[in-house]
Amino acid sequence: MARLRFRRKQAVFRWTTITVLGVFFVLPLVAMVEFTTRGDQRTWSTLINWPRLSETYPDLAEGIVMSLGQAALTAVLMLVLLVPTAIWVRLRLPGLRRLVEFLCLLPLTIPAIVLVVGLAPVYAWVNYLIGGSSLTLTFAYTILVLPYAYRAIDAGLSAIDVRTLSEAARSLGSSWFTVITRVVLPNIRSAVLSAAFLTVALVLGEFTIASLLNRTNLQVAINFLGKSSATMSVAVSLAALLLAFVLLLLLSLIGDRKKTR
Repeated sequence: MARLRFRRKQAVFRWTTITVLGVFFVLPLVAMVEFTTRGDQRTWSTLINWPRLSETYPDLAEGIVMSLGQAALTAVLMLVLLVPTAIWVRLRLPGLRRLVEFLCLLPLTIPAIVLVVGLAPVYAWVNYLIGGSSLTLTFAYTILVLPYAYRAIDAGLSAIDVRTLSEAARSLGSSWFTVITRVVLPNIRSAVLSAAFLTVALVLGEFTIASLLNRTNLQVAINFLGKSSATMSVAVSLAALLLAFVLLLLLSLIGDRKKTR
């Protein structure tokens, strides 16, 4: 009887906590929707109409294009650098695993403002050599996403027997390139997708580095837009937040599907 009362109290506490947290997170979103649809404003119709959006808010359109380009380039560069390195360290240089992990997790401990101080002289040379395009933020963002991407890929590699798979493939005459691309990589596909989704979500929400380096991205454009059109800036912020939520939901579904298999 006492155990039954304890379980009931536990269930009540659990649902109370979930309800309070749900209201805490959902209420601001509802307020954002109400604010952007108040009166006869056509904010959302303008937002989904790209020609009209480009004509009415050219800076916002540029920020959206730049952020999407930065997210895509950062995901590609991160995967090209990190996946072969993580696999090679596990197979051939296991003694360096702790050092590589430390280097990849280091950006997590350094505030973005401090990173900008170190990156500013580097970007002075980047501007001189290849120009001041906002897409050059890809290099800084690749460093910024390393901790999250490394954890996702490392978890995927830990879930399989990389050494046995590679030795079996090598004994059949496969090259190291074939081992990485056709043996190991297909087995960590979900981890690679997780790293890519996390990268896109992080890049779409980044503001500090882009602002301090005088580059354009979505968050910088939203910040400037808020001074002239609060309704549109809130709508774009909500759309970016929902996109990040969808990406993380897909990440969760991929993880659950992998566990089910």
